[in-house]
Amino acid sequence: MDVFTRTPYKQVIVDSLNHCHQQKGLEVFCWCLMTNHLHLIVRATGEPGLSDVIRDFKKFTASAVIKLIKEGNESRREWLLDKMAWHGRMDSRITKYKFWREDNHAIFLDPAKTDMIAQKINYIHQNPVRAGVVIEPNEYLYCSALDYSGRVGLVKVTVF
Repeated sequence: MDVFTRTPYKQVIVDSLNHCHQQKGLEVFCWCLMTNHLHLIVRATGEPGLSDVIRDFKKFTASAVIKLIKEGNESRREWLLDKMAWHGRMDSRITKYKFWREDNHAIFLDPAKTDMIAQKINYIHQNPVRAGVVIEPNEYLYCSALDYSGRVGLVKVTVF
């Protein structure tokens, strides 16, 4: 669903990524938030491990965005909550709303294969261009392409 169409919802993701960087040792190399998904190239630099950081990130962001949907001036409130509740009923582990998909398409990127990593970063940064949102990747605010163009973006990024 196109949840990330409103600035407050996008800000939850930005703030959470920065929190995970500062408090949980998440190193962000690349990110791009689209209306219905998030791309990340990240690693955990200590404890907790990456799967724990991602789990906590998903849990917190789901709760925070759902709270904003419920309490804010969201014209799609009923539709969004109904869809998330329906998906939640399909998963016995979910008590009310299912926000994130279970699969996260995680792949290992070998640090020695710099060409492959550069290709993945370029693919991620091209998402808003392919979607017709911007002409150049570094024009999109919710993406690390800003950092790769020499500017400072919204999330603390380690440029590869």
